[in-house]
Amino acid sequence: MRQCIFLFIIVQINMAFGADFSITMDDPNSYETPLMTPEERNNAILSQLKSVRTKATLFVCGKRIDSEEGQLLLKKWDNEGHSLSNHSYSHLYYNNPKLTFAEYSSDISKGELPIKDFQNFKKIFRFPFLKSGETKLKRDAIRKFLKNNGYSYGYVTIDASDWYISDRLEKRLRNNPNANIEGYKKYYLDHMWERAQYYDGLAKKVIGRSPKHTILIHHNLLNALFLKDLIDHFTFKGWNLIDTADAFADSLFKAEPQTIPSGESVLWAIAKEKGFSHLRYPAEDGKYEKEAMDKLSL
Repeated sequence: MRQCIFLFIIVQINMAFGADFSITMDDPNSYETPLMTPEERNNAILSQLKSVRTKATLFVCGKRIDSEEGQLLLKKWDNEGHSLSNHSYSHLYYNNPKLTFAEYSSDISKGELPIKDFQNFKKIFRFPFLKSGETKLKRDAIRKFLKNNGYSYGYVTIDASDWYISDRLEKRLRNNPNANIEGYKKYYLDHMWERAQYYDGLAKKVIGRSPKHTILIHHNLLNALFLKDLIDHFTFKGWNLIDTADAFADSLFKAEPQTIPSGESVLWAIAKEKGFSHLRYPAEDGKYEKEAMDKLSL
């Protein structure tokens, strides 16, 4: 009985001090994966979001939904009241020295076309790969372009490597459709929580508070299977789920860190701007998870 009371007290303390977090999802697609058809995968993600009564923002890469099937996918998100925002058309890497501002800005405009007529289209732009210019000239040019076209920044506060975990999960299931996948679920939840703690801790150091967080995850099999588990994991730890519209209202999302190369989590960029050391680059990548997943045979 005492243990139950103690656990209840700890949970209540965590809830009193927990950060706010929201779900942002990149790259909706109709790719084939094990276990689920593209439609089943999309329906599963939407069903889990509905079950926790939250509204997410879907960042749409045009080339991945430029089909009748893709438009039906977006319509379901729109009908559920989730925001649809621009993630470019071609998912180009802006920090590539060979890619010009003119080419990139044109691709942003092209990326708006498949989503602009939806009721819940919002002019928020998220940079593919979270890369926003390897030179001051390119960085400042794209910022001016976005402002002139009425866009705000779709910054990520909590970056992670869910895409890499999903890639490995899908590979395992292609080789063995009956494989036990509980290890991938545990690794995913632990990974996301560890990254959340890192970025929230960084925020307290560089802006003096926990912001309203935007978690970056992807429209993939991993989240079709485990999105609600992820949300439940965070809420059990005392964090508070909010809609992305509330998160993007945080003043943090107006920041323009003066880092070169430009990009990463906005919290990482502010920390870099302020001279923090020991910031790995790129901030998140599958290579950081490979050894640990190899050891676990995942």
